[in-house]
Amino acid sequence: MKWRRVIVLVAFVAVVGWAVDIKEKIGFTKNDEPSLAVVSAVMMDADTGDWVYTSNAMEPLPPASMSKMMTEALLLDGIGTGELAWEDSVIASYYAANVEGAEMGLNEGQIATVKELFDAMAIHSANDATIALAEFIAGSEAEFVRRMNEKAREIGLSGDTHFANATGLSSDDLDSYATAATEGETMMTAKDVALLARYLIETYPEVLKITKQTAAAVASGNNNLQTTNEMLPGRRFGTKGNDGLKTGYTERAGYCFTGTTVVDGRRYITVVMGTSTPESRFEETRKLLAYAEGIS
Repeated sequence: MKWRRVIVLVAFVAVVGWAVDIKEKIGFTKNDEPSLAVVSAVMMDADTGDWVYTSNAMEPLPPASMSKMMTEALLLDGIGTGELAWEDSVIASYYAANVEGAEMGLNEGQIATVKELFDAMAIHSANDATIALAEFIAGSEAEFVRRMNEKAREIGLSGDTHFANATGLSSDDLDSYATAATEGETMMTAKDVALLARYLIETYPEVLKITKQTAAAVASGNNNLQTTNEMLPGRRFGTKGNDGLKTGYTERAGYCFTGTTVVDGRRYITVVMGTSTPESRFEETRKLLAYAEGIS
């Protein structure tokens, strides 16, 4: 009987050991990762740079207007070096005034300040403002794109990320404009989008004072430029702690969103790419933030 008890005890220990081992191998966690209806997504702890969640994070995809974060970074570089000033006057070209998509309503030859154009771009995702700024800073969109790609390498984005124009529009949408940059397509990985967002808000934290605004106050063009970020407090998907950052949509890209939100005292950067509706990009982001709250 004694030997039987020993054998049973040994067998029990072996079974428990096997159960613990297999549990570790299949990755049981107290907080299950969310299942998202996206093509690609990431969530980064902005304070540490650690990846909290990744899904298909290294596939190059069209980011649509999320690529405007690089345009914002280059403009803020220029402000910092004195190459340009917020009060500088910019004359809208034919291309800027006629480019499709979100706009502030510029006419060819119309004058607006750098500050007005930046706010329209960062808050309302205005393509006309973006083109006007790119041409003003670099002389042409093609030269501005060269600077975008140079900056991408400088801040450590991967070789899978490539900028083809200042707005994130598809090249097919720009073919009819003689001065447009139309060589190739803008492509970014979700990880690179998040890294760009982190660079932007760490290097220029003042940008969050702009992106948290629910409307852009501009004297030129349409003076009712509402934010495209529906996760700002008070909006449809208002979320406490959200203060940015950039939406995007084209037919190729689907609906995309880069968000930055403070959860329990920690700032997170979320990226969702390729969702199917305007609402789903915010709904899927909410799932990521709920996961962050559960593990904090």
